[in-house]
Amino acid sequence: MSTLERSTQHPLRHTLATALVAIACGVALPALAQPAGGFGPGGGPGPGAAQRMAPGWGPGMGHGWGQRMGDGMGAGLGMMPGYGMERALDAIGASADQKAQIRQIMQAAHPDLQAQRDARIKLRDQARSIFAAPTVDARAAEALRQQMLAQHDAASKRMLQAMLDASAVLTPDQRKALAERMATRGAMMQRHRAERATLDGAPRKP
Repeated sequence: MSTLERSTQHPLRHTLATALVAIACGVALPALAQPAGGFGPGGGPGPGAAQRMAPGWGPGMGHGWGQRMGDGMGAGLGMMPGYGMERALDAIGASADQKAQIRQIMQAAHPDLQAQRDARIKLRDQARSIFAAPTVDARAAEALRQQMLAQHDAASKRMLQAMLDASAVLTPDQRKALAERMATRGAMMQRHRAERATLDGAPRKP
């Protein structure tokens, strides 16, 4: 099974794994806290950078409703529980005890974050229902927005606690090494995206 397939089947574990590595380095929290499962055309994430800046709602009716948790926090680096996580910890010289502690942190946070993910999905489904109705109920939409904000806050608090716990396990030098590793991997991902964009924009050969 490929890394992409594993990350698709276990999005929450992928998010938590990337977050714990990233957060241990003190990387920006607001991006991590973004809720998942955007509500855009076709039920997918709404387009535009503005939606990434605020949870719950995006520009345009029916667009936005949040972005995937983990955006900007090292998502897409392939850091999943198992070989990817072990490899990152090996790279910074983490001891067996440190690895075991971080695994426990992940396992403890997983049920809570799974519950938050389930709640987020239900709120997203309610959003679809509101905007699919013959008449959009503005009060119901506003009430739902408030619920989304509350859910987002609860999820981000739980994630922050996991981040703090993970960072306490590592030494300052290890956190610095992880930050440097993420910066290198992030730059590589950006180059790959730029190359794909260039290829996508190139004229097709007959």
